[in-house]
Amino acid sequence: MASRVYILGGYQTDFADNWARSGLEIADAMRSTIVRGLAEIHLAACDIEVAHIGNFGAELFCNQGHLGGLFAASDPGFDGIPASRHEGACASGSLALLAAGADIEAGRYGLAAVLGVEQMRNVPGEQAAKLIGGPAMWNGHEYQHARYPWVQVFSDVADEYDRRYGLKQEHLSRIAQINFENGRRNANAQTRRWTFKEHSFSADDLDNPIIEGRTRKQDCCQITDGAAIVFLASEERAHEYAKRLGSDLAALPYIKGWGHRTAPITYAAKIKTSEGQPYVFPHVRGAITDAFRRAGLAGVEQIDGIETHDCFTTTEYLAIDHFGITPPGQSWRAIEAGDIEIGGRIPVNPSGGLIGGGHPVGATGVRMALDCFKQVTGAAGEYQVAGAKNFATLNIGGSATTTVSLIVGR
Repeated sequence: MASRVYILGGYQTDFADNWARSGLEIADAMRSTIVRGLAEIHLAACDIEVAHIGNFGAELFCNQGHLGGLFAASDPGFDGIPASRHEGACASGSLALLAAGADIEAGRYGLAAVLGVEQMRNVPGEQAAKLIGGPAMWNGHEYQHARYPWVQVFSDVADEYDRRYGLKQEHLSRIAQINFENGRRNANAQTRRWTFKEHSFSADDLDNPIIEGRTRKQDCCQITDGAAIVFLASEERAHEYAKRLGSDLAALPYIKGWGHRTAPITYAAKIKTSEGQPYVFPHVRGAITDAFRRAGLAGVEQIDGIETHDCFTTTEYLAIDHFGITPPGQSWRAIEAGDIEIGGRIPVNPSGGLIGGGHPVGATGVRMALDCFKQVTGAAGEYQVAGAKNFATLNIGGSATTTVSLIVGR
């Protein structure tokens, strides 16, 4: 970043909650998250100069738009605050983070709230699948005959890896198993109390049935209700904040680097572009290397862990080689070696990620940034990576159409 954008902290809701069952609307969840986030890090509404909200489907699931107005309504101290909503499918939260960071870099504002929020469990599962099945792809132009379009898209990603390099289901299943295991460590994870059968992580058609294509049940994350908020600050405001708390600026992490790339919306166009290249999604690799370059890091060997977008196990499989943990097409090596487990060479999704933690679409990018903050400040609890100094994110929207990567460190 041109000037440092510090992360002061934040708050995450319990991703196992079902807001509608508790009689809550999205506005209620936004208000609660904002209020608790402010209290968590000892800020008041009057301290916040600008707000950015990441959200994908409020109109679809809640018949509610204009979320900036709901943010302003959450506390009288926000009356008149400049607030904007950002949408980039599953990368919506990361786009809100980038916009807030740009505001701070430009000197427009000194302290920003970034809220990611989604309510998705207020409709039946089949309806939810239809609501998210088209809008984040080229609706009416691709995957029209798939019952679960996104399951089929990432089944096709698995097929593409298989065609180019070979791919075994056992490696995808191990990714799922690791993330569910990590989720048990996380008090906010959607699946922390889930139980599994003997063959849940095998090619057993009863315990782990195929959902679409070659994608099995445990290869899939679950959408949920959830919100996460983080507070970003300029160096001046961060210094004031640290001093007020009797701390030091050096104790606060900042966004060291970022990458943001957007590819053509259809899956077929992206695969055609990458034909003959080492990476299945070269633009994803580009977003990651952009983040490394801006952070002044040589590569993956200089980070201590990753929170990545595992909407399906194939997405994490591609993240492993696109980050450079292995050469292209050889992600299986890191899985077999235990490199991506907590205690391994480069832990991936110690929080449980999307598979273990849950995926409230617009909140995911913000939640990732908050988990990175926790890791590099030693506040991640049972899923803490020992000695973490630099953590990376990879947040994708659609069929890797919108890609954002961040490096957070001290």
